[in-house]
Amino acid sequence: MSDFDAIDSLLASVGPQTDLPDPEARRALREQAQLSKAQVARALGVSPSTVSAWEAGRDPAGEVRVKYAYLLDGLSAKLATDTTPETEPAVESTAAEPASSEPEGGDEVEVLTAPELCVLCGRPAGVRVEGFAQHLDPAECQDGTVEARPAPVAGRPAPASKPSERAKGPARRAFQEPSGPVGLIHAAVEGALAEHRGDVEAATAALLKKAIPDAMSLLDETRKGARYDVIAHPAIPDILKKQTSRGADQIWEARPKWTRAELPPGVHEVTALDINGAYLSALKTHLPLGQLEHTTGMPHDRRRAGVHLITPPVWEHDAYLPSPIGERDEPGPLWVTEPTLRLLLRLSSPKCGLCEAPEVHESYTSGATENLLEKFRITLKDVRDTAIADGDAVTLEYVKAMYSKFVSTMGESNYNRELYRPDWMHIIRSQAFANLWMKALKAHDEGLAVVRAMGTDELHVIGDWRRVFPEGRGVTEVKVKDLYTAGTDTMGEEQ
Repeated sequence: MSDFDAIDSLLASVGPQTDLPDPEARRALREQAQLSKAQVARALGVSPSTVSAWEAGRDPAGEVRVKYAYLLDGLSAKLATDTTPETEPAVESTAAEPASSEPEGGDEVEVLTAPELCVLCGRPAGVRVEGFAQHLDPAECQDGTVEARPAPVAGRPAPASKPSERAKGPARRAFQEPSGPVGLIHAAVEGALAEHRGDVEAATAALLKKAIPDAMSLLDETRKGARYDVIAHPAIPDILKKQTSRGADQIWEARPKWTRAELPPGVHEVTALDINGAYLSALKTHLPLGQLEHTTGMPHDRRRAGVHLITPPVWEHDAYLPSPIGERDEPGPLWVTEPTLRLLLRLSSPKCGLCEAPEVHESYTSGATENLLEKFRITLKDVRDTAIADGDAVTLEYVKAMYSKFVSTMGESNYNRELYRPDWMHIIRSQAFANLWMKALKAHDEGLAVVRAMGTDELHVIGDWRRVFPEGRGVTEVKVKDLYTAGTDTMGEEQ
């Protein structure tokens, strides 16, 4: 029977294709409904890049085509209902007639086992109408008005909703104006707390588990109207592919792991500084937009970014500053990322004069921009700042997981199948290392003795560091991680 079932399925697939609107209409329907590509993709079981292809002219086939047509037909019908002018005034309930708890139009009501956030007021609701959580009793829903989320600028309240913005039935509720990227984060936190009835530890654990898909949804929200599709998966060169299933590719990230060999004479108090939001700050870096193109013997082009095969210069300052390419045992050429190459070129300039220029042998690059993830970064930074100011540990841990896991899963990962850009992953990591190295240089130039530089966020120094770095928990500030003494006293005893 299985053979015949397979034949029947094959015959069914050869039948007449379901009609679809033209590509421009598909995109217009989605945007008019305020739906992101990621939301549509999740509903249909495809990737956001597939949705982009459908809106650019490629047609789906088989069962997914039927589902896509069903979605577009539903959007068209709901949006038509949503914009139909009301010709008759609503009949007000009298005191003798209690307000009905049933939704308008006889829509199906689904009772929830755990409360979800109402799409109108943002408070926990116990039912869904047409798939959207909401209150049936207007008294529980703040008169049916949409509760405004905090604006991205910390400390500035969002404007209140106007009376004309009230929802008028389930169809209108489904396509209310979204609260934006910041609102997505707040809604997820409030939903987790509601689901776990205020249990902070359980809500935090649940949020950390979904940090990756939530980060991708946030990225999609911040990319609305952008010129470039960041979810596209261009072919990558073999140097960016893992050589074995458990091995690594050929890219060297220049991770610092350095400890000063000799300290200045005497016993010193050493401060271990923690660099806040290292990966968050590193999201502002030059990222290649399209497929990487191979070149040889070409000078560095600052309008492009990628990975480069270089012979690094000799580093002669290891006694007081770490090497800008990290601790590397093997001499000779190596593949480095854009931030590492730019750091070496900067240090070899007449202004710094710390080393010779690296020799670039070949490159894989594409046209680049430093602002590709800027809205994404700023959203996470603003929410992080607000969470710190409010003492909101749940939101703070959630946001930290979003940006750290977002970076770590861009490569070959089973946890993030939407975004496969190992070149971006290496570049962002290397930018974090380069940022730490520049802080070490700043400390040295300001008269501090640099003792250690580790990873992306650990810098140990001797001296009055507060006159060099601002103290705090913001991404432009540092905080004390540890204090200890080191060095040799006048009797020659080590501390």
